Amino acid sequence: MSLFGASLLLLAVFLAVLLLLAQPLGRYLASVMDSRDDQRMRLLRWGAPIERVLYRLCGIRRDIEMDWRAYALAILLFNLLGALVVYALQRLQVWLPLNPQGLANVSPDSAFNTAVSFATNTNWQGYGGESTMSYLTQMAGLAVQNFLSAATGIAVVIALIRGLTRRSAATLGNAWVDLTRATLYVLLPLAIVLALFLVSQGVIQNFDAYQAITPLQADAGTTQLLPMGPVASQEAIKLLGTNGGGFFNANSAHPFENPTPLTNFVQMLAIFIIPAALCHAFGHMAGDPRQGWAVLAAMTALFAVFALGTMYFEQQGNPVLASLGVDQHSTALQPGGNMEGKEARFGIAGSALFAAVTTAASCGAVNAMHDSFTPLGGMMPLALMQLGEVVFGGVGSGLYGMLIFAMLAVFMAGLMIGRTPAYLGKKIEAFEMKMIALVILVTPVLVLAGTALAVSVQAGQAGVANPGAHGFSEILYALTSAANNNGSAFAGLSANTPFYNVLTAAAMWFGRFAVIVPVLALAGALAAKQRLADSPGAMPTHGPLFVVLLIGTVLLVGLLNYVPALALGPVVEHLQLWMAH
Repeated sequence: MSLFGASLLLLAVFLAVLLLLAQPLGRYLASVMDSRDDQRMRLLRWGAPIERVLYRLCGIRRDIEMDWRAYALAILLFNLLGALVVYALQRLQVWLPLNPQGLANVSPDSAFNTAVSFATNTNWQGYGGESTMSYLTQMAGLAVQNFLSAATGIAVVIALIRGLTRRSAATLGNAWVDLTRATLYVLLPLAIVLALFLVSQGVIQNFDAYQAITPLQADAGTTQLLPMGPVASQEAIKLLGTNGGGFFNANSAHPFENPTPLTNFVQMLAIFIIPAALCHAFGHMAGDPRQGWAVLAAMTALFAVFALGTMYFEQQGNPVLASLGVDQHSTALQPGGNMEGKEARFGIAGSALFAAVTTAASCGAVNAMHDSFTPLGGMMPLALMQLGEVVFGGVGSGLYGMLIFAMLAVFMAGLMIGRTPAYLGKKIEAFEMKMIALVILVTPVLVLAGTALAVSVQAGQAGVANPGAHGFSEILYALTSAANNNGSAFAGLSANTPFYNVLTAAAMWFGRFAVIVPVLALAGALAAKQRLADSPGAMPTHGPLFVVLLIGTVLLVGLLNYVPALALGPVVEHLQLWMAH
């Protein structure tokens, strides 16, 4: 089988398993998050006592619902408090327990950046995990925020779904109940199962001090220090919550985080499984499963194209090496293609597919060095983020982003055919379009303005390791990753400086919450509307025509803002590389 044929087979098997698992999990999610269902399925009864205790301790009345303003305020305060706790743990860790290596306190600017990063589900890391963060900071700070930031995304998308499905309602549910249920019934059980699987495959989970060992091939007296720690527990929620922050600096390329091709495959599934399942949950809560299938079909089609593009461009190899007579073809003794920056145990297909998955899903976990990809191979993950992280996207955030594009699509279709735009029977009017415009425009503004600032000042230019078009791509990738809450990086950029720590923290915070607030405002406005009856002239939003329209809207509106920037970075670099050789 050819190298590209193997890539096609891997992608096909991956999508088949994903779609098979997503539907039952989607039904379960719908049952968990439907706050009107007091007679919930028997499977959930185990958590009812824990749920009641949590509400009692926190003074929460689950029967009292919130309007969109109260819901948004609760989400903002909750995440602000989480960021403050993570900041404090980093600044005090040298005096706190579970720090066997005696790691020093984190600097103020790096601690600030990391606190914002994990509170916003970005998990951008300007530090080396094993050389910076104590076990306590990793567990009580970073891993906890992995759960809570993911729960925030689920809560917000459920609130938007309620806005689309309720009639003349003033409320969207209770934010505290939604956060609790998402964590207790969804994220925690899945993370426990995945962590146990990872341990069985060789991912470490301990509190030992770092181990000094003698390598098999070394001079006498030479030792290597192996980092230890509670890795599997953080690895599981890092993936399931589309967080991406690695316990180690090498992230999912590290054998203690991702030891085998099997764990690599399961980790990719874990990244996509909840975003895919939420599409089915949307269909069930809307009373029409076809609505969820339509959104999922658009996501899958877009992902397949970008994933195949990434695999193809990485398999072409590097023309510089070809000009030197290096054989880059696949043989029985070598994988072929552009293997720079990739793990030999995963190869081109496993590395390129992982890159597409992690950037499509707003995860940011990496098993290869994206900075070492070919120019167009690196452009594919960059473009997936620039679409708005709606191709599966982050947990919750991907679906609410795609639903925003769906409403924009029906608005444009309604204008073209001269009918009142409506989605799921809810009119899309002036206020709704203002909120939709805010959601769509805030991220490109943050990315492009931040990139312009970074390339214009000395503090921004100082972090670039490579001059020219590739250096520009490094900066563009960093701001794209931060504002879209992804967290991966072209690692050639030295971003752990006060300038980049403050700049990317601002992009991460506003890229998250300047989107969430208008989404909740939109949900509140939709919930207050009556649901219109279907009319013969209305465009169905569950058929192939709507899927094509939705894909076109995502590509034209989501990506068009970035075309000039992409031309200055990866496109120019590609032309320079191939025309010179």
